[in-house]
Amino acid sequence: MKRHPAASLSFDCDNLWSYMKTHGDRGWESYPSYLDTLVPIVLERFARHGVTVTFFVVGQDAALDRNREALSELARQGHEIGNHSFSHEPWFHEYDRARVEREIALAEECIERVTGRRPRGFRGPGFSLSRDAIEVLHERAYDYDASTLPTFLGPLARAYYFWTSRDMPAEERRLRSRLFGSVSDGLRPLGSYTWDGGLVEIPVTTMPVLRVPFHMSYLLFLAGYSRVAFRAYLRLAIALCRATGVEPSFLLHPLDFLGGDRVKELSFFPGMATPTEKKLELVDEAIGMLGSSFRLVTLEEHAQIARDSGRLRSVSP
Repeated sequence: MKRHPAASLSFDCDNLWSYMKTHGDRGWESYPSYLDTLVPIVLERFARHGVTVTFFVVGQDAALDRNREALSELARQGHEIGNHSFSHEPWFHEYDRARVEREIALAEECIERVTGRRPRGFRGPGFSLSRDAIEVLHERAYDYDASTLPTFLGPLARAYYFWTSRDMPAEERRLRSRLFGSVSDGLRPLGSYTWDGGLVEIPVTTMPVLRVPFHMSYLLFLAGYSRVAFRAYLRLAIALCRATGVEPSFLLHPLDFLGGDRVKELSFFPGMATPTEKKLELVDEAIGMLGSSFRLVTLEEHAQIARDSGRLRSVSP
């Protein structure tokens, strides 16, 4: 019997304070957290589906003792642990090389101390990446990066973000001026490739041909209007991936598992009017649909499968 092609599942473990910080809200400096609420919900859901995923952990969270139990439980249950930078600033691509190295190395140190796992993969906050970051990751012997989102819709997402942050000071807006990337990002490859023959890049997959996102947050936004449209959109994305030979990397976020009934501070975020239980039903449905067409793996496994294929093209940063 022929095996299904692979698809990886990853989870960006962004905390309450990081959303507040990016949005320019006061009070993020005390690092408010929902990890104690979030982690049991997420782990129970993944256990229900029998899947192992890659959790990208923020170094600042790993540095705080109050998060130790929640984060160490991710590793105890067998999930892969990745590096999501230390400070989780989506203007990470603006950093000079020395700061890039500090961000990656300090996060790596804190994450390994708490989880017992040295990260082998990296994802920049807000899909941010730079040539310096690629070089540092290669020098630190990372297996893969997973920061790119090949879509033309980045500027639209940025416009919506600024519309919900109209009171933000000018300097803060400048820092975020390239948030979510540019139109040219839509020209990046959809499937895995290498940076100059070294580090493997596993993009967050967008729909082949159309190049529109279908990670869970977009699906939930669509489901807020029509559950039928949610199913049809995901079915189309799956069908196009199968038809074009793209082995997808499917991304999940905390707010895919938590509604405004659990996190009132983030009511500005799209889809937060949907209650937690309804979101969990939709997550279950999406994972089930993906699992019917693909063999669900971690990003570490995805990178190894891509290398073993011998078909990786080399791209210059």
